[in-house]
Amino acid sequence: MTETKPSLLQSLVGDPAVAEHLSDAADLAAMLRFEGALAEAEADAGLIEADAAQAIIAAIAGFTPDWADLARGMARDGVVIPALVRQLRNAVGEPHGVQVHKGATSQDAIDTALILRLAQIIPIYEERLVALQAALAALSARDGALSLMAHTRMQQALKFTVAAKIRTWTEPLERLLAALTASRRQLLVIQLGGPIGDRSSFGDKGDAVARYLAERLDLGLAEPWHASRDPLVGFASLLSLITGALGKFGADVALLAQNEVGAIRLAGGGTSSAMAHKSNPVNAEVLVSLARYNAGLVGTLHQALVHENERSGAAWTLEWLALPQILQTTGASLRLANDLVGQIGFEDQSRTG
Repeated sequence: MTETKPSLLQSLVGDPAVAEHLSDAADLAAMLRFEGALAEAEADAGLIEADAAQAIIAAIAGFTPDWADLARGMARDGVVIPALVRQLRNAVGEPHGVQVHKGATSQDAIDTALILRLAQIIPIYEERLVALQAALAALSARDGALSLMAHTRMQQALKFTVAAKIRTWTEPLERLLAALTASRRQLLVIQLGGPIGDRSSFGDKGDAVARYLAERLDLGLAEPWHASRDPLVGFASLLSLITGALGKFGADVALLAQNEVGAIRLAGGGTSSAMAHKSNPVNAEVLVSLARYNAGLVGTLHQALVHENERSGAAWTLEWLALPQILQTTGASLRLANDLVGQIGFEDQSRTG
């Protein structure tokens, strides 16, 4: 049996905690949670019988997916839900199997499953941002009074303090953390529109089903947003601002750690295979790379705003390609930034320049 080896690149630029919520298993679990909550919501609204909802919940609790069939369905249909719904209906059996996914469309399940996972990822970002701010505050308290040469246009300018330098890193983070927390209200909402996004497939009970579904999933209530992706793309843009701020932090550290500048000493820097004297600012460099990578990905994701009419398979697929990378890159940037702060020690430059 071949041993599964860890990805070497992901050990540098990946984030296991975020990646866990982006796996196929996590996606399927979230879609099953949607289908169970939908059945309960439809029973609450009187669209299906309570016995049907109970049968669906019981089948989901003991459900074992046929992954090979799901993969074939994904390749054939462009979405996994038709194959999944067939498997679920078979698991529920007669007479209630037909009530699985009643009135919903694939996009309702897939988008709501994404939002359920984002609701788990955002706290990871918030926790790391808070920890980073605390670590930078502690660094400022320790080294903030030291003298440091400011640089404008890559040239020596005037002396200021380490505390003033650190403020240029922390102030954007304060704003971005506030924006991240504020994004929850608009972002963390259900998707429920039915085939063409007007809830007509639920008869006169569409709004009631949506309300009960939001309550069951502990998400916000929203009008269908099948082809209106601006909250999702806006969230990704915010993540690019976060990684951009961290990239600026990394760039500054790498420059200040140059031997010719000597303003920062880095503990535990990267080693060289040929030059034993070197301590490379690896974490700082990777922060710059990830900031630039996310900026490019967000530009690609903005292309996914262009949905033809009520749904675009092309735009949707593009979103699936770009967004998970943005999410994981943001997690990795926050992880590395916290590691980098712990490496930094400032040198007093009061006698230089």
